[in-house]
Amino acid sequence: MSNDAVIVDVVRTASGRGKPGGALSGVHPADLLAGVLRELVSRNGLDPALVEDVIGGCVSQVGEQSYNVVRTALLSAGFPESVPGTTIDRQCGSSQQAAAFAAQAVMSGSCDVVIACGVESMSRVPLGSSLGARPRPGQDPGTEGPGLDPHGALMHARYPQGLVNQGVSAELINQQWRLGRGELDAFAARSHRLAAAAADRGDFDGELRPTTLPDGRVVTEDETIRPGTTLDSLAALPPAFRTDALAARFPKLDWHITAGNSSPLTDGASAALIMSAKRAARLGLNPRARFHSFAVTGSDPKLMLTGVIPATRRILERSGLGIDDLDAYEVNEAFASVPLVWLREMGADPALLNPRGGAIALGHALGSSGTRLLGTLLNHLELTGGRWGLQTMCEGGGMANATIIERL
Repeated sequence: MSNDAVIVDVVRTASGRGKPGGALSGVHPADLLAGVLRELVSRNGLDPALVEDVIGGCVSQVGEQSYNVVRTALLSAGFPESVPGTTIDRQCGSSQQAAAFAAQAVMSGSCDVVIACGVESMSRVPLGSSLGARPRPGQDPGTEGPGLDPHGALMHARYPQGLVNQGVSAELINQQWRLGRGELDAFAARSHRLAAAAADRGDFDGELRPTTLPDGRVVTEDETIRPGTTLDSLAALPPAFRTDALAARFPKLDWHITAGNSSPLTDGASAALIMSAKRAARLGLNPRARFHSFAVTGSDPKLMLTGVIPATRRILERSGLGIDDLDAYEVNEAFASVPLVWLREMGADPALLNPRGGAIALGHALGSSGTRLLGTLLNHLELTGGRWGLQTMCEGGGMANATIIERL
């Protein structure tokens, strides 16, 4: 018989712009993650020696994020040397997958106390760094040059026309589902408006932890939220992924994706304390939610971002719930195209989608986003009295994760 895997707490850093000079760019990624790990056990009065594993996500595992950054972070946080840690990569869903692995370890009886977490410092370890060189704007990273192609001959044989970067995938989605620039920009403005309102109300206070910078300054607010975002300001932005070569390859694309209706490059870290209900009771800790269902799917690696649709359908079938049973859903806003097409295909209630804004405003620190979404979803359910919450995340290479939690 499986055990209930419960969520005791989730914490995160504020989001920092993932460029040199961003609010968190002066902090080593291992130290960013160490901060949330230390905070997680401290504010729950948990002896870190009780943690049986730390499973964390990180996408660009190179340079300062290499050599199993999760193990480095937990040691930096002062955890006993007896606590193990591992770093996984399911692209943007890495820390959501970490949470699923942690919960499944608890449910199977293999562990009683596990931390799921994630980190990404896109200012210090830029996207594409793991290929050995930064890709040129708008170019598929796999075409940069000799020795930098992650795809071997068999992959090229299967997809002889070549794959594309995620921005082009979003453009292909716009074309297939006939999403216009105005609709995309309106959704982006909504994300900033909702996130700014939530921040003003203090809705994020329960999940945010302060990050102290090397110069002693303390970061407590999300840097990526732009309260002054308007449709006019978004409409003035140029396409972000169009190049002459891509325009020649895809002559029917209208090129609607901009920096404004995409998630920004982001620095951040987050962590969730997951344990068996029995162990939580023995430790005198109050579980806030339990994991109910999981799903992961593969999808077309060229469209890449549409996996959230089959992942949601699979998890609803597996859980026995319908879309109308859910009280909130977090669909990661890698690009505005993703939640918009998800809404259209699922027939979901727009008011329940990303009700505190999403990654367009709150940032998308790749390896950290899954546990960030988990905390935001949990806090929203608690504030509103909702019971069921869904989070789903599109992932590079054509995959998606879905998770349903039940507030307790």
